[in-house]
Amino acid sequence: MSTKPISAPEQRVKSGPATLPATHAATELQELANLGPKSAAAGIRSFQHLAQLGAIAAYVMTKRSGAKVSLNLLWAIEGALTGVPWQTVAREQRTSLLLALETHESDLRQVRSSA
Repeated sequence: MSTKPISAPEQRVKSGPATLPATHAATELQELANLGPKSAAAGIRSFQHLAQLGAIAAYVMTKRSGAKVSLNLLWAIEGALTGVPWQTVAREQRTSLLLALETHESDLRQVRSSA
């Protein structure tokens, strides 16, 4: 499983929260580093679908599917979307991703309590 990092000179396709190189628009998750069965079990089938959801929503969706996941999956999803190794994401984007996750979960709780 090799991934081609997203580089600046490639043609880009805008799809939801992520900017995708045109060559990755329909890539299956199993072809992306660090992703695969758990994401697929949650109903996330392609890179394009993953990009439309964004890292936070995809992580929450996978977690709610009943799959045993850790925050490493969040780092891996963000890394797949940005072309950055998950270890770098964990080191450099940990705080912002955790804050975004907390905000997302808080918003979901508010929606449920008002329903």
